[in-house]
Amino acid sequence: MRIENSFIPVSGVGEATERKLWRAGVTHWDDFDGSVVGPTTADNIESFIAEAYERLDRGDAHYFDRALPSGERWRLYENFRSDACFFDIETTGLDHQRDSVTTVSVHRDGETTTLVNGENLTADALARQFEGADLLVTFNGKRFDVPFLETSFGVDLDYPHVDLMYTCKQLGLSGGLKSVEKDVGIERDRPDLSGRDAVRLWREYENGDDAALDTLVSYNRDDAVNLKALMETVTDELHQDVFASVCDQ
Repeated sequence: MRIENSFIPVSGVGEATERKLWRAGVTHWDDFDGSVVGPTTADNIESFIAEAYERLDRGDAHYFDRALPSGERWRLYENFRSDACFFDIETTGLDHQRDSVTTVSVHRDGETTTLVNGENLTADALARQFEGADLLVTFNGKRFDVPFLETSFGVDLDYPHVDLMYTCKQLGLSGGLKSVEKDVGIERDRPDLSGRDAVRLWREYENGDDAALDTLVSYNRDDAVNLKALMETVTDELHQDVFASVCDQ
């Protein structure tokens, strides 16, 4: 589903009106002719479409991030997938005021980069990884990963953001990332590890076990890479549930 299929960013248009438009065959901005809705709503839609096309031409993901309801930001993905940034962090604990970030893996444009505490994990390195991203994709990143990085390194991660933990819940998928991956058929090569294992591996590395760091980095990289597969699976399912099923009625 693309942003151009969406009408809920328009002031005064909710889900019911959007579905009404889709059922009437108005499934794209180009299809809108002012019918189906009242004159005031029609004016609002026409004004929005005019500005929205300009914003799309400029690649202004922030505009649509602000305009879409929080639960519908998954609709950003199809338009901005080419510069989406999938990332995951590991830490020594859960308190971003007290604990430390150990590794950060960023998957972007088909490449995965891992930054390691004490080696190359710095504020400047993080800023370079996220610079110019159209969209951040995380799992529980709004409450965990983003606050941790902003507090620990002073970086600004004010980018359009899809937190898949909440998006998955719209499809009845709950639990942690590994549980959700299993539910949708995403497999991992290595045995399951947990956040607690990540802390243990870091402590073992600090005590001289380089192999523990290799395992931790591999685990962290898998998290970041698998977010892309999960994002595509979830957006495909939501496209069918939210949009295609209505258009087929």
